[in-house]
Amino acid sequence: MESIKKPNITNPRFRPSVQNIFNDDLVKKFKQKNPKYKSVETKLLKTLIKSFNELVYQTVVDTRDGVALPESLGWLFIGTCHQSKKENIDFAKSHKYGVKVSNKNWETDGKLAKIFYSNFAPKIKIVNREYWGFVACRNFKRLVASTYSENWQMYLSVNPNERLHSHYNKDVAKLSYKDFMQKKNDKTLETYNEFEI
Repeated sequence: MESIKKPNITNPRFRPSVQNIFNDDLVKKFKQKNPKYKSVETKLLKTLIKSFNELVYQTVVDTRDGVALPESLGWLFIGTCHQSKKENIDFAKSHKYGVKVSNKNWETDGKLAKIFYSNFAPKIKIVNREYWGFVACRNFKRLVASTYSENWQMYLSVNPNERLHSHYNKDVAKLSYKDFMQKKNDKTLETYNEFEI
């Protein structure tokens, strides 16, 4: 058993400066571009954006094929990957027991969940798409981590030697987000019975 040294949490830390994308300049530009929303408060606008984003990432977790983002911004899905060759250390348990403990992911047969973003698959290509990226928020990552082990076989298995667009579902490409949600609601209403409680 290899021992592990506990870090000193009172030492100073480097924290990079972070700029929030949703700021006053963005709101000002949005209201100039869309004058009919001039009376909308910033707080309400922020709530609408947050609730839309929550709906998108909840749909990504619930569906196998993920979501084609609106305005042809790309495709977002959860993929099942093989465990990395590097040792995956569980630092919380290692510090608790004083020896190096590694994660083996036994409940998912050694598979890992990764959030994938691709903008090469949609029909309409955006300019400079190779410079676009996606960083998931903390809530999205935590939701994936908590739900993945329950139904990990549902998600697409991603081969590290294949291009990502080979996994792209053509049905997702044809549907806009509104049509996708309508199709999902129709499916739910098929089994709905108002007399069953």
